Amino acid sequence: MITLYEMDATGEKSWAEAVYRYQWTPQTTPDGQAHETIDYPGIIVDHDTVTEIEDTLEGVKIPLRLHLGSMGVVPSEADVVDSIPPGYFGGNIDNRNIGVGTSLYLPVAVPGALFSGGDAHASQGDSELDGTAIETSITGVFQFVLHKQADLTGSILEGVNYPLLETPDSWIVHGFTYPNYLEALGEDAQQEIYTVSSLDPALKDSSAKARDFLMNGMNLTEDEAFSLITVGTDFAITQVVDGNWGVHGIIPKGIFAEENVKPMPAAS
Repeated sequence: MITLYEMDATGEKSWAEAVYRYQWTPQTTPDGQAHETIDYPGIIVDHDTVTEIEDTLEGVKIPLRLHLGSMGVVPSEADVVDSIPPGYFGGNIDNRNIGVGTSLYLPVAVPGALFSGGDAHASQGDSELDGTAIETSITGVFQFVLHKQADLTGSILEGVNYPLLETPDSWIVHGFTYPNYLEALGEDAQQEIYTVSSLDPALKDSSAKARDFLMNGMNLTEDEAFSLITVGTDFAITQVVDGNWGVHGIIPKGIFAEENVKPMPAAS
């Protein structure tokens, strides 16, 4: 079942509402390929073949949380990389928190970084369980700041080799089934990752990164970090639809005294 939502492009309404839904029917795309199911995102649908059901989600308003599902730099492990699974380089993370007023820190693996973004969403719940969010178009404004590796020592970014998100009130560390699936799974990595993704190692990876971030960035001991992870850090399922499933740990800024937090590195 597909549901179409409508949002106010003027910005006067801060929510989206369902307009209609329809039952999927087999589609043949312009390239002649038949799709019995929704086996790939972005399949073009001939609306003459479907029946619109307008009675859907009456009285429901979905708060707008505009963000890009995919933002990342280029990994060094392959010349051509599937844009769907995320990894240490960012990519299709599908974290609804990566929006206006946030900073995303990514490790640079190739000269020039070669940043790209897309997969714009009007709103999405954690995990994007059904395969798509409220897909839309967004014109983004970005500021790029380069932090040289030599300047990270003694800063809050020391040891950060994964996507780290800073929101106005939290630090968010991203864990995956495989932190670097391209390296871990070998030459068939870009096919195999879809069959071996699991939340168990993603949670383990996210919690280990949260521990290291607290130890390196907040001057905590390992015992202190684990205690704080247990009582003060929230873990959420980032996505289970793109391969290399994700779990992110949300560390509130407000629980730390300012003098306990290491500074940001100098910008180049």
